[in-house]
Parts: sequence; structure tokens; C-alpha cells
Amino acid sequence: MDEDALKNSRAILGFNYCEQIYKLEKELREVYSSDENYYDIKFKLRSENLDKILDNFIEYVEREIKDALPRSPLGKALDYAKKHLQGLKNVLLDGSLEVDNNAAERAIKPFVIGRKNFLFANTAKGATYSANIYSIVETAKANKLVVERYLVYLFDNLSKINVSDSESLEALMPWSEKVAENIKIKDRK
Repeated sequence: MDEDALKNSRAILGFNYCEQIYKLEKELREVYSSDENYYDIKFKLRSENLDKILDNFIEYVEREIKDALPRSPLGKALDYAKKHLQGLKNVLLDGSLEVDNNAAERAIKPFVIGRKNFLFANTAKGATYSANIYSIVETAKANKLVVERYLVYLFDNLSKINVSDSESLEALMPWSEKVAENIKIKDRK
């Protein structure tokens, strides 16, 4: 396939929209992430730039899916994209939202890889408890806490409060200032 044909292929056109989205996100992160108003800036600049890219991508998907073979790689990719078009622009509603769920997928990868080892979760109750513990651990990591210290702190303090009191529980959450004061926070680099 010659270079011009490749540049104008239907698949490359769709790929280029994704490239534009991630390029904009990278630029926003590199230029503004240290600014205290980062999410506000990201919200404003996304509204000015990303909205048009997303509109063009939506038009592309709607146009190309009509002619794509459903079982071809392009047809499958367009079908997948079409199913997600409704929520695609949600990222424009809040600057703190991410354009993808890659961080969440990376966070659960060790759990997915290790699930065969979780033989104790052979009941629905065991699986629920396992998911709860895993959620606590990953939320602590996301909040830059030393997980082991947080778990000791959490279990120690859960025994001292009324667990039906939502304010007391909120004070034990990994993102609360009280926890940050009591648990050594990992280096935030």
C-alpha cells in the first residue's frame, strides 16, 4: 500500500482522531498539571479544543460504520466506538475527568492476574469481601498512602467508632485530611 493510500485509509482517519485527543491531553498535563487551577484550566481548554475533535470523531464513526464490514477489524472498532458515543462527551463536563479508564485498568491488573489464587472467594460473600478489601487497598494507593499503615490505622479505628455514623466513616476514608495527618503519605512525585 502506498503512503498516500495509507494516510487516507478509513482506519487511519479514525486513529488520527484518537491521536489528536491524546496529544491535547498530554499537552494539558505537561503545561498545566502543576497549576493549582489545573482542572479549571483543563475544563476550559477542553471546551475550546476537544469538543470539536469529539464532534468530528462522532461524525466519522456515524459515516464510516454504514460502509464497514461488520466482522472486519474496522467494523468491529467502529461498532465498539458507536456503543460508547453517548458517554464520549462526558469528559467535557468536568476537568478532573480522564479521557479513558486506563488508570483504573492498570490498578485492577494485579487483581485480575491473581484471581486464580483467590480460592477463598468460592462464595458470593467471599468474592464481595475480596472486592471490598481490594477497593480499599487501591483507593489508599491512589491517595498516596502507605497501604499497610493505612490498613492498620483503619482496622484500629473502625473498632472505636459507630460504623453506622457516616461522618465517622468519612473521617477514615483514604482521602480525608485526618488520615493524611496520621498516615505517612508516600512521596508525591
